[in-house]
Amino acid sequence: MPRSADPPRTDDPWGGFDAAVLGGGLTPEVQDLIARAGACRQQVAQAIAWLDQAEALAPGHPAVLIARYRFHFYGHRLHEAREVARQALKLARQALQRKVVGQVDVSPRLTDEQVRFDAAVRFYLFSLKGHAYLCLRLGDLTEGRLALEELRRLDPQDRLGGSVLAEVLRRADAPAVEGGDEGDEPTDAASEPPPHRGWRAA
Repeated sequence: MPRSADPPRTDDPWGGFDAAVLGGGLTPEVQDLIARAGACRQQVAQAIAWLDQAEALAPGHPAVLIARYRFHFYGHRLHEAREVARQALKLARQALQRKVVGQVDVSPRLTDEQVRFDAAVRFYLFSLKGHAYLCLRLGDLTEGRLALEELRRLDPQDRLGGSVLAEVLRRADAPAVEGGDEGDEPTDAASEPPPHRGWRAA
């Protein structure tokens, strides 16, 4: 007796999370709402309303989260952007835990190939890097440090450039250099990362 076809998965309505990260599975209506929000960033209330509509029509879709993150980030609403980054991390963890192909699990080390080419993995790592950056900008060094430690563990080859932020954190932790000019203005180190690439040896 021939085997019946497997029922469609109800937790993966966009053709796979990898495809969704790249915008797959969005209806033209949702795409239009995202485009409208991006075109009127100065009208904050209206843009948020359109993003809310997009999320209501495509709940949990990573492309909607990406649009919301960019809207707040480029509007310098860092607290709001960090909250979206946290939502993205939660969504990505759930997606990675249920992936069948490659048996992806974010608990052990990822392979370098996954870090370089797996869309879902890269979405998770970029969300983690964005979260770490925003924590540093907001002065939350403890949470930023935890995010960077996880990023370093999962991306030891520094494919995503997280070591730049680790260097920012190292400088923030370091005592003031003796002999500096008393009149120097403080700088926002996280907004001007040093030209360093590659994790420092522990």
